[in-house]
Amino acid sequence: MGGEISESEVFDIVVIGGGINGAGIARDAAGRGLKVLLCEKDDFGQHTSSASTKLIHGGLRYLENYHFKLVRNSLREREVLLRNSPHIIWPLRFVLPYDQSIRPRWMIRAGLFIYDSLAPMNLLERSRQVDLRHHAAGVSLQAGLRYGFEYSDCWVQDSRLVVLNVVDAAAAGACVLSRTKCTDLKRENEFWWVTLKSENDVSPISDVRRIRARVVVNATGAWVDSIARNFHTANPSQTNHLVRGSHIVVRKLFDHQYAYIFQNPDSRILFCIPYERDFTLIGTTEVAVDQITGESQITDFEIEYLCNAVNRYLNQTITPQDVIWSYSGIRVLCGENSRDTSQLSRDYSIKIDNSLAPIVSVFGGKITTYRLLAEDVMSLLKDIEGFDKPEWTHDAKLPGGELNGLDIAEYAKHLVEKYSWLPQGLAYRLACHYGSNTHMVLKNCFKVSDLGEQFSPDLYQAEVDYLLQHEFARSAEDIVWRRTRQGIHMDTARINRLNEYIDSTLNIGNMNEVAFNASLHT
Repeated sequence: MGGEISESEVFDIVVIGGGINGAGIARDAAGRGLKVLLCEKDDFGQHTSSASTKLIHGGLRYLENYHFKLVRNSLREREVLLRNSPHIIWPLRFVLPYDQSIRPRWMIRAGLFIYDSLAPMNLLERSRQVDLRHHAAGVSLQAGLRYGFEYSDCWVQDSRLVVLNVVDAAAAGACVLSRTKCTDLKRENEFWWVTLKSENDVSPISDVRRIRARVVVNATGAWVDSIARNFHTANPSQTNHLVRGSHIVVRKLFDHQYAYIFQNPDSRILFCIPYERDFTLIGTTEVAVDQITGESQITDFEIEYLCNAVNRYLNQTITPQDVIWSYSGIRVLCGENSRDTSQLSRDYSIKIDNSLAPIVSVFGGKITTYRLLAEDVMSLLKDIEGFDKPEWTHDAKLPGGELNGLDIAEYAKHLVEKYSWLPQGLAYRLACHYGSNTHMVLKNCFKVSDLGEQFSPDLYQAEVDYLLQHEFARSAEDIVWRRTRQGIHMDTARINRLNEYIDSTLNIGNMNEVAFNASLHT
């Protein structure tokens, strides 16, 4: 088929939006043997999906709002995802210091009991009460905090979860296009005409192209309403809210590997999590927004809020001047009008305009339940000829997930044994990003110098080449902020040098052609 898409082609599904939901839907559909095209106007996972608190969790706080079904489904998915993606998802123990002025102890105990009861608990430890005076996490807390609770959830490399779903979709035959915007949708009898426009000549579609699809899926996240209203007549018939969540990163505030969950007087909760070896991640805020205007950015008020919340608990005070990086994302929350965003559901809603040529719009959702959401979308389409194929993702590992029963630390040790020249720190980071695909990154490398140019203390040319060839990266930003998270360790000069390498050393057009042809299995 080459690098061009013909107007005579008909795709079974065109998925618009390359965040976690769109990537998951494209993967699920392609794995069922359907002809799939996934388009994303920017990089895959560039917006909300890479701006999460980076947790796969049930949502302990959601129990207060009686969202038991959401918590139960999330806890079950937590273990499914942990089994299938052990290289980018791993267990994390949380410590919740007890503050009697906010919630009574019996309420927290009851909530954790329910949390444990709703979870399969095959892979993770149960919750317990702890004496913070004799606990590793207590050393960094203020002296008045004597008791607390400990429970399990999971950490996730959120943007890598998106990219690996895209990679798996491409491996199953999907055509996946980043930097490619849907500019128009028109229904004509049993087909949709989908107009696609590539940006900056970095996708295999030349300029503007129209394709046909039997089904369109609108998985554009915060833009879902605007797509629905601008391009077709489907009425969402529900109340949706745009909410900005912001996070800050500061230098490491504690040496242990526990994460904290702090209660605030406004009844919200806050996470304080070890991040990238030398840092601490703090979040999140919830601020209602009326509309999306450019890139989402944290406000001074939010930074103050997060600093003050942490200072209520830790014995090391932080100020806005300590913030070395921040990020924000806007998501859709479904529910009736409410001034309190914490009361709105984190569950998803799927609406289908089931005409001769159906269109599905996806509202809300959380990263933990993306796989279930994809199955639900496919279930809505099962009556269409050729779409009634069995579910398959429940037991399917993502690329790199074949660790042969080893946990991530054990697999990193295995890498050091196999590649005796590989520094231990680098081996661990590669294991946490690529798992069993690390061997592809290190192909033809027999000593450190074989890794090529060093762009940061832990980022070498061999890894950059792998990301360009196999994971649809097209810029330094794609690589250092989403696929490797090395940007926090790099100054502007290093990032500029990486961009120079990508622009001058690699032929971007040919790289896209290779990736495109591979995705079509031609």
